[in-house]
Amino acid sequence: MAKKLKRGQASPEPNAVVESTPFSETVVAEKPKPQKTYFEPVKKPKIIRKEKVFENRNYTIPKGGGIVYMLGSKGITVYDEEKNQVREVRYCPNEPSIWRDEQSDNARKEAVIFNNGNLLVPKSKPNLMEYLDRHPDNIDNGGHVFSLIKKEQDAAKKLAKEFSVNEAIAMVRDTDIQELLPVAMYYSIDINRPTAEIRYDLLTEAKSNPEKFISSFDNPMVKTRSMVYQASQYQIINLKEEGCYWYDSNRLIIAVPTGQKPLDTLTRYCMTEKGASVLASIEDSLFKLG
Repeated sequence: MAKKLKRGQASPEPNAVVESTPFSETVVAEKPKPQKTYFEPVKKPKIIRKEKVFENRNYTIPKGGGIVYMLGSKGITVYDEEKNQVREVRYCPNEPSIWRDEQSDNARKEAVIFNNGNLLVPKSKPNLMEYLDRHPDNIDNGGHVFSLIKKEQDAAKKLAKEFSVNEAIAMVRDTDIQELLPVAMYYSIDINRPTAEIRYDLLTEAKSNPEKFISSFDNPMVKTRSMVYQASQYQIINLKEEGCYWYDSNRLIIAVPTGQKPLDTLTRYCMTEKGASVLASIEDSLFKLG
């Protein structure tokens, strides 16, 4: 049976428990709030990997070589950094050293032969590796015949190139069109077309040479060429085949050499110390136009 409340006494909350006391007072006891249970995140086991180190080496002849190529081995001399002198080297399978003056009287010289432009040297032949690494025909030594295939370096170069391509593509996609227009003009892309067509042409340039495309955003020539082009469009300057003129006074700024484009000529001129004042005047006029 519900207990009757006194006049002026507040009604208990719906979820409250009403208890009677000997002093005829109503005590409202709140239900205990459920405690939150926190679960620790499950720790994922670390993946163990063992990077393979290829101790065998593969040497290749990038161009030519034919089916069988015998590496020159007669009278091969190289500079020895440790002894600071020129010494003769030769490959002898039964000798630990490649230096002729360190080899025994029983040294047996052997020809080094590439088959189909390749030579795989196992790790059990360190003397052959050293001989090839020091040979003057090695491209790394300034030669023109063979080189060591460096898989790790090749992979790193390819990876860097792929990242550059992706970065250049992202710049075409995410950069505001107003910031892309100077770059488009630098690549002689017509900017008086729909935005999608401009971005598509820039995408082609970005894929063909991503490093150059990315650096063009910080290239001062890009900004200068853009201002010169805008100045010609706003009739601040007049670009003619024979020369570049101020539009209002028809005063010659610079003559255009035969076979060159006026835009390119004035752009290069504005980047010189002599043409700095011309560039400043163009920039000031464009600023006033808003």
